[in-house]
Amino acid sequence: MSLHPSLQSYADAWTHSVEAISELVTPLVEGEWNRATPCPGWSVRDIVSHVIGGDCEMLGDPRPIHTLPRDLYHVKTEAQRYTEMQVDVRRHHTAPEMVSELEYTIIRRSRQLRNETREPDTAVRGPRGVEETLEFAMRRRAFDIWVHEQDLRRALNKPGNLASPGAYVTRDMLLAALPKTVAKDAGAPANSAVVIDVHGPVEFLRTVRVDADGRGTIDGAPSLGPAVTLAMDWETYVRLSCGRVQPAEVADRIKAEGDQDLAEAILRNLTVTP
Repeated sequence: MSLHPSLQSYADAWTHSVEAISELVTPLVEGEWNRATPCPGWSVRDIVSHVIGGDCEMLGDPRPIHTLPRDLYHVKTEAQRYTEMQVDVRRHHTAPEMVSELEYTIIRRSRQLRNETREPDTAVRGPRGVEETLEFAMRRRAFDIWVHEQDLRRALNKPGNLASPGAYVTRDMLLAALPKTVAKDAGAPANSAVVIDVHGPVEFLRTVRVDADGRGTIDGAPSLGPAVTLAMDWETYVRLSCGRVQPAEVADRIKAEGDQDLAEAILRNLTVTP
């Protein structure tokens, strides 16, 4: 047996992005590892530490025993504390140590994926001990790795891979969150529709429809007379959805038509990452 077909696209996306990350950071000199990234509070080193730590957890390695400093301003929730542990424990590692551990972790995780025979619905241990399916864990991992690849590319001024396999996994993850964003978080009125029109390397047009009970659904059919139409490029949509930028900072890249108060509420609530 080998990897289940429904998991292969996530394995491929992870491989593409993690190898790109390795290529980006291997040549860096020590000082470049301290560059700030768009991910709040994290440097290049911190993101690579997070990548290593996440894959070590997918491998089933024990979590580090480590006490976080009290002055990490970007760590505000228990979820963030859980994530930060794998990052902070590596904050004083040198560039060669980081590259070496990244390469070794990629080798181990690639071997695990080649030998993976479990079914997609197999229950596995997720972050903070929450049980989730293997399929969701792999999808979330591919999404996370691609987003952090883009963080590194922006920090290092090495744009690319905006339409790689991980980009399409990311698109689907972000779209799955849109009905809740529009209907619940932004409070779109009952029996209304909101159109999201994204152009660029990854293009799509989706309509979120809010029914009489205030529940949101999403489809690819255009809407006649939507309450709001939001148009923007793919990179801007990702940066907003992943909390890398505030709407006011990219206002010139967004076209909002219709109810402006609702449009602003949707943009304020677009972030889906912890």
